[in-house]
Amino acid sequence: MIRLLFASSALAMTAACATPAAQVTPEMAPHFIAASELAEVTDRPVEIVPVAEALPLPGQLKPVPGNLAGQAARDQEAGPPIAPEAAIDQGRKGALIEPSVDGYVNAIQVYPYTEGALYRLYASPGQVSDIALQPGEQLVSVSAGDTVRWVVGDTVSGAGPTARAHVLVKPISAGIHTNLMIATDRRVYHLELESTGDGYMAALSWRYPQDDLTDRMARNARAFSREENTISTGVMLEGMDFNYTLSGDTPDWAPLRVFDDGRQVFIQMPDDMATRDLPPLFVIGEGDKAELVNYRVRSNYYIVDRLFRAAELRLGEKRQTVVRITKTEKRSGLAALFGG
Repeated sequence: MIRLLFASSALAMTAACATPAAQVTPEMAPHFIAASELAEVTDRPVEIVPVAEALPLPGQLKPVPGNLAGQAARDQEAGPPIAPEAAIDQGRKGALIEPSVDGYVNAIQVYPYTEGALYRLYASPGQVSDIALQPGEQLVSVSAGDTVRWVVGDTVSGAGPTARAHVLVKPISAGIHTNLMIATDRRVYHLELESTGDGYMAALSWRYPQDDLTDRMARNARAFSREENTISTGVMLEGMDFNYTLSGDTPDWAPLRVFDDGRQVFIQMPDDMATRDLPPLFVIGEGDKAELVNYRVRSNYYIVDRLFRAAELRLGEKRQTVVRITKTEKRSGLAALFGG
């Protein structure tokens, strides 16, 4: 199945009617645009589910003014305030994310990235642990708490837009720990490093749910834009007929071109038709009688789901402006190439 994007310059369609013997002369060349087939794009808009948003915890809610008595009662039930040292320790432990069996992809522990989280990395003396960043992410700085007993370096794999920065860490002895902060052009990573003699993590990286959501939203925007600019699908270039003529009045809203594909008639209107009053379309039947016909408007096209020998676009009541569209006999050669 072929999808056709009808441009405002419908000469891209007229080129489809050329016979093998038709030649483009030098005089015609500046106005000639060859028709092209576009393969059907399979990706469709997807449903986007918002990611979870952080909400205030009960202990973080502020008291409602005028309800101080109730607040005092709640403070009494909560007991004495927590010491700053204990609050810091609880906050750090609550933000710490440990490796899990389900998080491993081969030898790489893949963490879900969350801003402000602490990621655990277990290392071992004599072994290098690789911290792989997102492809295309630029490393800005690396800071370690203990640079004497921990060896920290960086390198890059790949090239171009897929180049990937790596931070390499190695402890000089077991039983030590420190923290690591990595700043990039996209985000900040906080890690807790711990050295053990029993095992180590060969590599870790992250997946980025927020980036996945942004990519899906961008893909949706492209899909909607493509659908809005697609007049019809399944149109065969070899079956298009441009043998239509216009007569009657010549308003500024007169059609630019009329053609059909053997099933539907396409009436190309000026690009600014959205800002104008649209004239209704009437099909001229037996006895030159005007009849309303079902049609739809897509972009700057009228699409009629049937063929006709004559039709009229009429605007106004007392003094109507009428543009008549007439199907003519099929022509050949250069006349068929450029149509009406």
